Amino acid sequence: MKMDITQQKENPLLKRTEVCFTIDHAGETTPGRNAVAEEVAKKLKTKRNCVVVDSIESVYGKGMSKGYAKVYDSMEAALEYDRKHLLKRNGIEAPKAEAPAAEE
Repeated sequence: MKMDITQQKENPLLKRTEVCFTIDHAGETTPGRNAVAEEVAKKLKTKRNCVVVDSIESVYGKGMSKGYAKVYDSMEAALEYDRKHLLKRNGIEAPKAEAPAAEE
């Protein structure tokens, strides 16, 4: 899998960088969200839990895919600004708040 970032745009209002990318995966299956997110995180030198892969679409007849991802400044920014179903697909969840112990 070889990834190239084709477009990168800063969005300071939402505390993120928006990235368009192409993946060359000739002879292989389309890579999963987790593998793509790790590759984007490595390219932009950030943590994996700050990357939300929005879409990956295969180009018909070629071993190539195009996609769109959002790289947040922090995991808290991702939890605040992104949609819950996308966060769940990408494996990003809010830390569980401990329930208060039942008093007897």
